[in-house]
Amino acid sequence: MEAADLDYRARTLSGCIPPSLVSRFLELGHGDEVEFQATRGEWFCAREWARLLGEQGRHAEALTVLAPYVATGWWPAAQAQAELLESWGRAAEAIELARQHTRAGRFPQAFLGRLLARHGRQDEAIELLSAGIDEPLLATALVEVSEGAGRDEDIAALLAARIPAEHRCDGPWCCSGLDPDTATGLLATIRERQGRIDEAIALLNTQNFTSEQLAGLLARHDRLDELREHAASEHHGYAARRLAEVLEERGDLDGAISVYQQAIDSPEGQCHGSVHLAQLLARHGRGEEAIEVMRALADSPDGAEDWIVGMLCELYADEGRARDGLAYLDTLKARHDGEEYWDLFKSRIQLMADCGSLDEAIEQARTHPEGDTSFALWTISDLLAENGQLEEAVAVLEAHDSARSGPLADHLITLGRVKDAVALLQQRES
Repeated sequence: MEAADLDYRARTLSGCIPPSLVSRFLELGHGDEVEFQATRGEWFCAREWARLLGEQGRHAEALTVLAPYVATGWWPAAQAQAELLESWGRAAEAIELARQHTRAGRFPQAFLGRLLARHGRQDEAIELLSAGIDEPLLATALVEVSEGAGRDEDIAALLAARIPAEHRCDGPWCCSGLDPDTATGLLATIRERQGRIDEAIALLNTQNFTSEQLAGLLARHDRLDELREHAASEHHGYAARRLAEVLEERGDLDGAISVYQQAIDSPEGQCHGSVHLAQLLARHGRGEEAIEVMRALADSPDGAEDWIVGMLCELYADEGRARDGLAYLDTLKARHDGEEYWDLFKSRIQLMADCGSLDEAIEQARTHPEGDTSFALWTISDLLAENGQLEEAVAVLEAHDSARSGPLADHLITLGRVKDAVALLQQRES
């Protein structure tokens, strides 16, 4: 067991049992397999099994499970053990373990800083994190852990020194380290918690690439008129969405609808305004209106993107109008001289299945020009599985090496073919 190998498999989820399927093993009563694989280098099994042992009060056994992974020096394993120790009331041991890894970089340092602060060692946390203020992750942790410590002005000065008066970034990756926009956002956080709201707003209005924090601040302090002004000029849609959320939370559904309708009226806001409006309407039982909104978006110039059409078809299905959804797809197909690429076609076969034509849907999917691609096979297999035909779903994927992946393993686990699923997941890419 080596740290580099563990890290690669954990990051890429290749050659290992991923967290989602560890959960499936446990959900279907295969805890013995998770326990066994935890001793065989399967990190996600080890992490989950140690957590379960800890919940049962079997702390020594839990630490034994993690020990080989921690011994490699791999930080995620040490972090998992520190989190367990803390949850068991053994914070001092957790702190000592995390401290041993601080040379490994910013992630252990940020973790240790927050851990120290949670356990009454705030000054120590601030000292640790202040030394790394030029690293965004550590600067963010510093602002978090310093709340209530009486050190706001000291930290504000450190941040202000990293906001040059003349320089304006021309892209999100303009400056290395703690960039001016991030420093400004953190300084605004400090000013907000000091109650200096106008200063915080003024700071955030100087940022080039972010507006979500400003929208949240205005909403938190009930400055809805300013939030409306911000929504009218901010083309990413953060402010409009936050304003609509506030109005919806207060029971002003018409007001929330109006916010999104105004966004739709602007070229920049048409897409996100339509999508958010449709979701809002559907949440409140107004699915027919949601369909009208998404239909208008899909019919707009360049609006018939696959994800937009897919959302429209889901709305049709939810309203019991699958056949109307198919008719709309026929219209799109005619516009494209009878061609229908897979990302649109997969909406068609789902609607056909909803209409009770599963066999015909599968047959059409198999004869589609892209029907033998891996993503098409996943769709066909999932459709079969959703309709209770698991053996057939497995057969579809087993017949094609390119499709041998997580979806197949999931079906095998459901069928009780646990060893086959594990062997499949542990295959390494050549």
